Amino acid sequence: MLKGRKTAGRGETVAAHYAFGPLEDDIIIKHRLLTRTTTTRGEPPLKKLQKKFTAFAVEVEKDADNHGDCERLAKAFLQELNTFEIPLLKSKAIIDANVREKENFNELKNEINRQILLAQDDIEDLKKQLEDSKIERQHKEECEAIRKLIAMQPPRSATQKTITELEQEIASLESENTSGSRTLELRKKQFSLLLHVVDELQNTIEEEQRSLMEEMRTSIDEPRAALEDATGGPEAMALD
Repeated sequence: MLKGRKTAGRGETVAAHYAFGPLEDDIIIKHRLLTRTTTTRGEPPLKKLQKKFTAFAVEVEKDADNHGDCERLAKAFLQELNTFEIPLLKSKAIIDANVREKENFNELKNEINRQILLAQDDIEDLKKQLEDSKIERQHKEECEAIRKLIAMQPPRSATQKTITELEQEIASLESENTSGSRTLELRKKQFSLLLHVVDELQNTIEEEQRSLMEEMRTSIDEPRAALEDATGGPEAMALD
């Protein structure tokens, strides 16, 4: 990946300008990994290895007595092959290390997720404990308020004494009420008897008055009848 740098003076910010975009960078990196090219200059290692192998193969195909050249080209090819193999081994070691690192990362991620779940469970438990604590505190406050109200009340002995006095007073009032009821009932009976006596007495008085009136009328009518008989009756008196 090529980068363009801008040289800044003192107090100025250095801005990095990239020659390729992210997609082009990926293509270049992939090409370098396949061709084992680590620099933009020089011939790619894979191409050099191919040339060494081609030269060795062409020399072997010749019918001439060229064992020395074939041996020299073979050594050059094997040397180039060893040179090409070393970066491959390094890349394999890096890949293995990256795989192990990824596995470790996945294990660490799983462990973190597990701890997150445990922490969430702990949070839920703590929330429940907090709610229970709030309810318990509310109950304690209510009990304390009730205790204060009870403390403000007189002692049990005084309350019991007051209750006993009230019961005695109630019993006395009930006794007085019973006595008053009996007296009232007796007065009712006496008044009823008095009314009956008065009614009888009134009837007796009226009867006596009627008898007296009859006697008076009789006593008046008898002399008048005797006088009429003596004088010859009412006609004789009229003639006179």
